[in-house]
Amino acid sequence: MKIKSLIFILLFVSCSVAHAQAALRINSVDIAPNATIDNKFVFNGFGCSGDNTSPQISWSGAPIGTKSFAYTVYDPDAPTGSGWWHYLAVNIPVKYKELPTSFSSENTFSVKDGIKQIRNDFGIRNFGGPCPPQGDKAHRYVFTIYALKVEKLDVSENMPAANAGFLINQNIVGKATFTGFYKR
Repeated sequence: MKIKSLIFILLFVSCSVAHAQAALRINSVDIAPNATIDNKFVFNGFGCSGDNTSPQISWSGAPIGTKSFAYTVYDPDAPTGSGWWHYLAVNIPVKYKELPTSFSSENTFSVKDGIKQIRNDFGIRNFGGPCPPQGDKAHRYVFTIYALKVEKLDVSENMPAANAGFLINQNIVGKATFTGFYKR
């Protein structure tokens, strides 16, 4: 009985260590978690006057079974009743471990290596930075990297962000987030 218990404990510990090592993580050299987002990344329009530069993000620790990644930026505090999609990119190949600063400068559906940019709630296909209503509380901007179990999501040029979000959530094997804040 003691040997079976010892084997069980060893298997549990080794599985726990393997799982801990495979935890998906997201980082950014441009935006610190829980910090105020710099004006460089703020939208230029809708009354905001930022540079609308997409921030650098990187990730590590993709779970076993990851075949592609998706990346989103979402404001759950937008006064729309359903939040606000600021950026969605899907079909990011597993060879990618980073999207550099200004990655999404092109307002196009297809970018390099088969990556697709989904139209956000500003009506554009590239990054749309923070731009909360004047005088509103600081909004949360949730940056999320998703590890997906499929190489490609079947997305079309006219697909709404919510539909792409549905497809992402149907294929998750792991995800990691951090939040930045912005108020004007």
